[in-house]
Amino acid sequence: MASKKYYVVWAGHSTGIFDSWEECQLQIKNYPGARYKSFPNQAEAIEAYRGNPDEYLKLFKGIVEHRSKSEINYDAIPGLLPGSIAVDAACSGNPGPVEYRGVDISTGAQLFHVGPLQGGSNNMGEFLALVHALAWLKQRGLNNVAIYSDSRTALAWLRNRRIKTTIAPTAANAPIRALLDRALKWLAENTYTNPIKKWDTEEWGEIPADFGRK
Repeated sequence: MASKKYYVVWAGHSTGIFDSWEECQLQIKNYPGARYKSFPNQAEAIEAYRGNPDEYLKLFKGIVEHRSKSEINYDAIPGLLPGSIAVDAACSGNPGPVEYRGVDISTGAQLFHVGPLQGGSNNMGEFLALVHALAWLKQRGLNNVAIYSDSRTALAWLRNRRIKTTIAPTAANAPIRALLDRALKWLAENTYTNPIKKWDTEEWGEIPADFGRK
């Protein structure tokens, strides 16, 4: 049986401490720049909620000189292409419910969010996020905007235009497998010129699209 977790929401529709992921989701879904994280017990959650969220989300690791009180000026970081999109995924278990999203690095605004999708993996979510970002940008004629991902596996799947997973097909994971098929079909039928980049977590801290549940 999984241990109970507590969820701190520093920025959302409502802020506070929640004792279920479902309640936490209600506060963060469709909220641009939502800030939240899970904790293994109530005492740690209370301490975190009363403290500085940056200390828990690790948003300014190695780049403190570029941060303001509430956000990082990513455009000022050397080597990071300005105006880019960051993508990330989160999965509880393997397989498990997975969700992914894309975030505007300059503004912190959430551009898209999909999930949770049952019976998937983090790699599946990361790959879908990359293809979703490519399609999202192409629809808007933004062919030179860079996309950042911190997943080497997803980047390899995109580069090779094929996925490698040991997760067997089930009725539960049919929806995410259908999305994977659509993503591969999109790649087969479309070209793109957007730069695809590996996010340098060691130098820049957690990717802006991170779900904050580590």
